[in-house]
Amino acid sequence: MLRLASKKLLGQVSPARPAQILPRFYHENVIDHFNNPRNVGSFDKSDPAVGTGLVGAPACGDVMKLQIRVDEKTGEIVDARFKTFGCGSAIASSSVATEWVKGKQMEEVLTIKNTEIAKHLSLPPVKLHCSMLAEDAIKAAVKDYQTKREKLNGSSDATSAEQAAQA
Repeated sequence: MLRLASKKLLGQVSPARPAQILPRFYHENVIDHFNNPRNVGSFDKSDPAVGTGLVGAPACGDVMKLQIRVDEKTGEIVDARFKTFGCGSAIASSSVATEWVKGKQMEEVLTIKNTEIAKHLSLPPVKLHCSMLAEDAIKAAVKDYQTKREKLNGSSDATSAEQAAQA
């Protein structure tokens, strides 16, 4: 009797009802950005009009490089590129981030939050770190660009965008 009870607890006795394994599906936006990633590639990181953000998540091994090209006269981000080593959600988050930053001022892109990226892609909680990487990469790219501009101009004054990036 004890043997039968322990087998029931382990799920070994009722062969009439096999365990059902439910597949996990990515949202169509993740699949679209994974299968057709936008803006893959890189710019010359020594170009003074380019800001590079390189971030990673040691827990899962995802690494994301996001670069922005800025019109030096207007401060508008005119192009963006990414290279990501990671899961489909990380690649999709990078792709979305590059699409969202193009055509915007640097101050404006600093307001892009990981929660917006995650919502757009319908990321499950276990994949939220991917959208966090994208937000961090945007901030790092802006900060890198501003650091280059300061060195080029010989100025150590922080701009309002840099102060926002550090917030």
